[in-house]
Amino acid sequence: MSVSWPLKFGSFISPVHAPNEDPTLALHRDVELIQYMETLGYDEAWMGEHHSTGWEYIGSPEVFLAYAAAKTSRIKLGTGVISLPYHHPYNVAERVILLDNLSRGRTIFGIGPGALAYDAYLFGMHSDQLRPRMEESLDVVLGLIRGERVTKKTDWFELNDAKIQLRPYNPAAFEIGVTCTTSPAGPKLAGKHGLSMLTLNATQVAGISALKSNWDIAEEQAAMHGNTIDRRNWRLVGPMHIAETEQQARREVEHGLHKWIYYNTKVGTLGLVPEQASTTDQYVDALNENAFAVIGTPEQAIAQIERLWDLSGGFGTFLFWGHDWADTEATKRSYELFAKYVAPAFKGRLASLQESEAHALKLRPELAPQAAAARRKATEDYVAKQGAQAAQ
Repeated sequence: MSVSWPLKFGSFISPVHAPNEDPTLALHRDVELIQYMETLGYDEAWMGEHHSTGWEYIGSPEVFLAYAAAKTSRIKLGTGVISLPYHHPYNVAERVILLDNLSRGRTIFGIGPGALAYDAYLFGMHSDQLRPRMEESLDVVLGLIRGERVTKKTDWFELNDAKIQLRPYNPAAFEIGVTCTTSPAGPKLAGKHGLSMLTLNATQVAGISALKSNWDIAEEQAAMHGNTIDRRNWRLVGPMHIAETEQQARREVEHGLHKWIYYNTKVGTLGLVPEQASTTDQYVDALNENAFAVIGTPEQAIAQIERLWDLSGGFGTFLFWGHDWADTEATKRSYELFAKYVAPAFKGRLASLQESEAHALKLRPELAPQAAAARRKATEDYVAKQGAQAAQ
């Protein structure tokens, strides 16, 4: 299988850090990972917004990304995502435009309804309110980003002839993405407004089954509202940990996989492994066998991305779901191996090198004897010349 266009790669960092470690150190480790990703040539890094549970504690991705922007120069930075129902839409638009200017146009504005029921409860909301409020907010936010004056009154916010003073750094290139899971709400909004799509948990069984239908919904809505959408602006998110061998990868995730499983199955609501599983090998077997994750080699990572391409019909960017399965050095090594051996296979960077090698191998039977003969002749000529000089 070959992809139809070069893919981009990055990391979607929730983040998920265990509450028994120092949060300041964990936050700075996230920043250092983004810096390291930039040196490896990754395209994007995303940071989430959460307010509860003790594991995901970045309440403002804009603040975090502003700090990361000052420490980097090229990598794009995505809000992954700003939960629109929890904020006044004017504040959202104003902050993200400021971030875009501070990062000199490297901001990707990701939006969603909010992923944690605990967060909604904290703000006095029911989960059923989140998506309708997101739609109300998005209509206003988009108008403000376009530089319009907006007047709007709802039961949870009010604007009177409001306009954002700043414009995005490059308004024509400012990208906005809607988070999608298994619900049709995200694809409907993406198509309605002609926005990008960010599919979380794309490798989960329910997510996989919804990939094509979600894209069909987005295309249908885009056509209804006179918009066009591009698969190159579709991002899929899934977890990986890469090592030289699968056995090494298994050993490395002993560090933190159990904590991550506990959080997502006991505190969170993702049922990722069978309840009877309890050992690292059982967890890895389950995650690899249902293809939710790759804990293994670059070759296994390549196969996963090819699988996602086939199941989705094509996308533009694959994002690691960031995690603390391994320690810092092994995590960095995983990103390095992916950048060395996986990403180039989908960026069109290897075909010309491999063609050149194949061409050399084709010519070798003819040219190798010529080169050997030339070396022998040079040696013989030298010996003859030395002999002639000695004879004089």
